Amino acid sequence: MAEARGEPALGLRERKKRRTRAMLIDAALKLCDRQGFDRTTVDQIAAIADVSPRTFSRYFATKDAIAVALIDEVLDNVAAELVRQPRELSNLEALHRAYVAMAQNTKLVGDSGLSSDRLLQILRIILLSATLRQTAVEYRASAVDVVVAERIGTSVADRRVKLLAAICGALLITALRELLQDRQTAATVDIDDVVAAFQATYAEFAHETAGLAQPV
Repeated sequence: MAEARGEPALGLRERKKRRTRAMLIDAALKLCDRQGFDRTTVDQIAAIADVSPRTFSRYFATKDAIAVALIDEVLDNVAAELVRQPRELSNLEALHRAYVAMAQNTKLVGDSGLSSDRLLQILRIILLSATLRQTAVEYRASAVDVVVAERIGTSVADRRVKLLAAICGALLITALRELLQDRQTAATVDIDDVVAAFQATYAEFAHETAGLAQPV
């Protein structure tokens, strides 16, 4: 009976922790989108979320850690789309389709999921910060890499997984760097613009690398 009585309390604590974490992420999202990641402080994020800086530190060791959480939110959705891609596709083509599907799906979800507005906020924050652009392409064995490794039949430490992550990261940053080059132009960009830029960059890359496997 004691265990049964304890379960609701444990569930309540966990729900509260998740709500606080989500509040901190949302506060960071709004502040960083409005004034830039580099100009945003932990104290500011904590104040907007109505918690103390000490509480912030219980959930995120640094300001960079909360940015990684935003990046991972996008990658978790990409991973879910990658699982659905046919096995006969090359891994790079499967990744390409997964990223496109993730972006397109943001137009269909409500406020409780990764909406178009939220994705665009995350992209603006990342692309307008040199620090976060580097963070976004650093290999961290994300949820996407776990699915890629499973498709290959290897581990996330495999060089092939790291290579695919590096290529995809470079394609994304290249596609979006010009599109989101400053705060003024970034404010006019929508999801269709993002998808079109990525599709065009991927097509150019595919064209340039089409003959690499052919004998000379």
